[in-house]
Amino acid sequence: MPLPRLPAAPHGRISARIPPLLPGLLTAVFAVGVAFTVHAMVPALPAMTVAVVLGLLSANLPGTGTWTAGRARPGLDFAGKHLMRAGIVLLGLKVSVLDVLGLGWQSLLLITGVVLVSFAGTYGISRMFRLTRDASLLIATGFSICGASAIGAMAAVRRIRHVDTVLPVALVTLCGTLAIGVLPLLLHPLQLTPEVFGAWTGASVHDVGQVVATAQTAGTGALAIAVVVKLTRVILLAPMVAAAGIHQRSAINRETRNGAGPNGTGPDGLAGAEPAGPASETDGAELRMPPVVPLFVIGFVAMVGLRSTGWLSPGWLEAAAAVQDLLLGTALFGLGSAVRVQTLLHTGARALLAALAAWLLIAALGLGAAMLIVQP
Repeated sequence: MPLPRLPAAPHGRISARIPPLLPGLLTAVFAVGVAFTVHAMVPALPAMTVAVVLGLLSANLPGTGTWTAGRARPGLDFAGKHLMRAGIVLLGLKVSVLDVLGLGWQSLLLITGVVLVSFAGTYGISRMFRLTRDASLLIATGFSICGASAIGAMAAVRRIRHVDTVLPVALVTLCGTLAIGVLPLLLHPLQLTPEVFGAWTGASVHDVGQVVATAQTAGTGALAIAVVVKLTRVILLAPMVAAAGIHQRSAINRETRNGAGPNGTGPDGLAGAEPAGPASETDGAELRMPPVVPLFVIGFVAMVGLRSTGWLSPGWLEAAAAVQDLLLGTALFGLGSAVRVQTLLHTGARALLAALAAWLLIAALGLGAAMLIVQP
């Protein structure tokens, strides 16, 4: 009698998936190396911003566009989704609760208020420009909290397709880069002290790297307070994502009771767009309840707790920061490589105007909060 065939070992299935991912992952790692080289030569340009720009170039130049859309695509998509989540976990090691509490309760309430008003205002502006709810939610999250990392976390808990995060990431990168060039020009015309400028940068610029690049133009005093204010915004990622998860679960419960299904959105994130392709990564999963907080956000909170204990030496923190930069850099290159400029120009004009309006709103709110945080 023939022996029954045993099921394949799980590691066999995993190893079978690795070779198709290698071309894209190696491409992303090489691009991150180039991004850090550019950053070393021009410190004002954050490596993460350069990684996104390199992704955009790779997708739209004739020679590299075929590669990123073909053999490299599976690995680049893997980086944009899964390596982003791993990077968010390690981002928690940059946040110390003791540093945040050192600002004082009034400053913490001010920063929280800026985040909430920025979130609501950006969402409202995006809807006013007729962007879809999903695109508006991701743009509001990225602009108000911590850029592409927050977009990835919110997309996971709301079951938003990976492809629909591309436009929000491009917009938050564009506006963060704009802040690096514009905010230092306003330092002297507005007669800001370095501390006020640093607090303004931390309260209004999106990504941590962009905050550092902007604040350091006003000196070490500006940089010190900018980083603490920014990381206070970062720590709000967990409660914001948890609130979104609770809202998503209640919405699914209502749809189940009413017999309604989820609404489709177009790949460009604009209202009224045609439903996207035949099968998305969340097809068949919408009926399952999403977690209130994804595991990688729980990992982020755990890393915040670990950093706050003071157990980790500076060497371990520096090594973790280097790994986090590598993970987020490859993820951002992967996301950037999915953006086609022609499609973006054709479908993203309204989104660009909404992003610029939201950027002005957050800059104004952040300046007001900075003046209250750093009182003479």
